[in-house]
Amino acid sequence: MLDSLIDSLIDLVTGSACAGCSRPGVLLCRDCEAALQGHVARTPPSPCPPGLRDPWSAGEYADVLRTLLLGHKEEHQFGLRRPLGHLLAAATAGLLQATGTPAGQQVLLVPVPSQPATVRARGHDATRVLARVAARQLRGRGYAAEPAHLLRVGRVRDQAGLDSRQRHANLTGSMSCRPAARAALSARGVRAWTVVVDDVLTTGATAREAQRALESAGVPVLGIATVAATRKRFVEERGTRGELSALPLVLTSPTD
Repeated sequence: MLDSLIDSLIDLVTGSACAGCSRPGVLLCRDCEAALQGHVARTPPSPCPPGLRDPWSAGEYADVLRTLLLGHKEEHQFGLRRPLGHLLAAATAGLLQATGTPAGQQVLLVPVPSQPATVRARGHDATRVLARVAARQLRGRGYAAEPAHLLRVGRVRDQAGLDSRQRHANLTGSMSCRPAARAALSARGVRAWTVVVDDVLTTGATAREAQRALESAGVPVLGIATVAATRKRFVEERGTRGELSALPLVLTSPTD
C-alpha cells in the first residue's frame, strides 16, 4: 500500500507516461503491466557457461520490458521498482518451484554487484533495489526470503561489444564474497537456499562469476533468477535440483 502511494506521487510529480503505450499519468499502466505477466521460463544462454546453475527469467529483454529496465536503471524512474521487482520474484518462484523448494524455506537473494563508480554515477544500485522488492513479494508467497548483499566486484573492462568467451575471461576472478556480510549470516545460523539475482541475463558470464565467487566461499547456489533474458525463444524445460537435493545451506563461521 505505501509503495503504491509513493509510486503514484512520483508519477504525479514527474508527469510520467506509460512506457508501454504512452498513456499519460503513470510509468506503467495496468494493461501493460498485465501483458508482462505469465512469461516465466527456464532461459539457459547459448552457449551456456559450463556449470551455470539453473537460470530462470520473467521475460525477453525486448520491447516494453527492455524500456522499463533501462528506465529504472539509467533514467531514475524509481516507480518501476515495484513491477520489475515483482517480475524478479516471479522468476525466482519459477526456479524454486521447479527445484522442489518447499514453501516456508528460507531463501537468500544475492544480487550481482555493480561497480562502486557505476552506482555513484547512477545514484542507486538498481539490482539491490529489485532484490529487496522481490524478497518482499516472495515472503507474501510463503517463502522466508531476504536479500543478502554477499558479493563485491573489482574493476573490469566495459562488457559492451564482448562475445561470451571474452566476457567470461574479463569477469573471471573479479568477484568475491564479503567476509563481514557472510559472517553476519553465519552468526545467525541461517539455513537457506541461495539464488543469484540480476536484471538481465545475456551470455551468463556475469551470473557464472557470481556463482563461482559464492561457491568459492562455501556458499552453494541453487540457481539464477533475472527479470529478463536476451533470448529469442524461451526454453520450456523444467529445472532439476541436481546435487543440491540434500539439505539447504547452513551458514556457519569458517572456524566451526
